[in-house]
Amino acid sequence: MGNVLLNWDVHQIYDRLFPTPEAVDSFLREINFTEWNAKQDAGRSFKEAVAELSEKFPHYADLIQAYDTHWEESISEVISGTVDILYRLKNQRWNLHLLSNVPAEKFTILYKKHDFLHLFDQLIISGEIKMIKPNLDIFHYTLNKIQLPAHECLFIDDSLPNILAAQSLGIQTIHFESPEQLDRKLQSFQI
Repeated sequence: MGNVLLNWDVHQIYDRLFPTPEAVDSFLREINFTEWNAKQDAGRSFKEAVAELSEKFPHYADLIQAYDTHWEESISEVISGTVDILYRLKNQRWNLHLLSNVPAEKFTILYKKHDFLHLFDQLIISGEIKMIKPNLDIFHYTLNKIQLPAHECLFIDDSLPNILAAQSLGIQTIHFESPEQLDRKLQSFQI
């Protein structure tokens, strides 16, 4: 979902709170944002996450809280070309399943806001099931839930580690770069 259907960038929140993008990057590295954020994707509540990190970095408590308070601002826009492809695939009667690393409490906001998320037959949300990509467990879980063998599935993602994990299980993949590139690649797939 992130950076395939919706643009996600934490800078959308922090660029206005720091003098430069480089200062944002320095802050994010210092608090180890990527690892911290992945734990929310894996099911930890934002309340717990903010409290834990604020205790470790009390001088950044307001900035850490800002990520929870303004999380929706990290989603800047719909990637309309990909959403158009999603509608086309649905009209062609493809089975569509969403497998996304996203906190459960934040996905609810997106699901209410974006009608195209209702096109999916199954929603596998990492924060709900407490597993994240690229861990193979989430791919096994997904294959079991959708009841299809790996070779009959096509996985689309912008993250190369996620693509490689899916490929290791025999899942066909497209490493997403743009809606135009996705559209071209889809023409060659026979599933």
